[in-house]
Amino acid sequence: MTNKRRRLVGRVTSNKMDKTVVVSIEMRKMHPIYKKVVKTTKKIMAHDESNAIQEGALVRVVESKPLSRHKRWVVEEVIQSTGALQVGQLADEAGLTGSTDEE
Repeated sequence: MTNKRRRLVGRVTSNKMDKTVVVSIEMRKMHPIYKKVVKTTKKIMAHDESNAIQEGALVRVVESKPLSRHKRWVVEEVIQSTGALQVGQLADEAGLTGSTDEE
């Protein structure tokens, strides 16, 4: 049995609060008159129990009961993180680290 909670994917824009992140959800809609695709952004506050999610991370949030005045979402999973992990991967690809495979 699966629950019927909404799940959205967005990017973390702020993590300055305690156990809370601000997630920007980008939606694309067709304009009713001009028939052009318009991007709209909605900012939501989501609960982050670990306090470990960095800015710029791509996360999936799920609907929950009201946790505070503005929080109605919880971070379910981090889809793509940012920071030292990606820099390390890029350095390995460029051959900038000390490990050499040619020995």
